[in-house]
Formats: sequence, C-alpha cells, structure tokens
Amino acid sequence: MLNPEPAGRAEVPAEEPGRRLLQRRFTARLLPQLRLLVEECAAREGLCEPRRGEFVLAVDEIAGNAVEHAGGSGRLVLRRVGDELECRISDAGPGFSEAVIPELLPGLDGAPKGRGLWLARLVADRFAVSRGTGAPGAAGEAGAVVTVAVRLP
Repeated sequence: MLNPEPAGRAEVPAEEPGRRLLQRRFTARLLPQLRLLVEECAAREGLCEPRRGEFVLAVDEIAGNAVEHAGGSGRLVLRRVGDELECRISDAGPGFSEAVIPELLPGLDGAPKGRGLWLARLVADRFAVSRGTGAPGAAGEAGAVVTVAVRLP
C-alpha cells in the first residue's frame, strides 16, 4: 500500500509556491499504483490526452530509473505550480547530472535501455536534474532529484 509521507518531512521547501497533490515513497512493487495515482491527479488537474499520457509515461520512466539504478526506492512529490503540473522524484543513489542524457535517441545501436530520461526530457515543458539535499546513504537521501513539468491548459 502507498503511504503518505509524515506531515513533518516536507520534500519541497515551504517557500516554494504550489499546491501539493500527491506525495509518496515507492519501490518497484508500488510503481503500477504510483502510475495510476499520477494519472488520476493529472486528469483532475485538467491535463488532457495525449499530453497526460506523455506526462505519466515520463514520470513512470523516472521512477523506474530510481528503483533500478538508485537503491530500489524513491520519493515522488506531485504539485500544481501556477499553470504547470510538476513532479519531483528523489532517490538515494549515487546521483547523476543532466549531461549523461544523450541529445539524440539512445539505443539506435541496438541497446535496449537508456531511453527513459531522454524521453522524459523530450516531452517535458520543464526538466531538471539536481543533487539531493542529504548526506549519501543517510535518511536525507543525497542521490538525485529529477523534476519534470508540463503546462496545463
């Protein structure tokens, strides 16, 4: 079951504007449920198809990467910020920079992986990768924070 974060542990600093729609920790087992929750929130906020499907796919790819490459879990915060739907996914992995995402479609050489972040950046109106705020290996989750946002109609 997906459990909400305790009220005292905010992922997004209080000074940032926006209305929190969803906040969850996740593991591989919870990814299908997380995807449904993100889709429901996006629909409620007025994000229409096909844009909603693109956004949900981007979020799913980023969350899947957190599980696969950054310790098996992550944290998602979905917010409405002005006229955007913004999703931040943080993990406790080794971190990475946006520079590792290729400009051209990866996998043309036959490699089956490496398309998730490329795709997320492609469909987003705003995309960023930053370092987490905690110490490596600590509960504060050093790792990476990937932000993907789309404009709402």
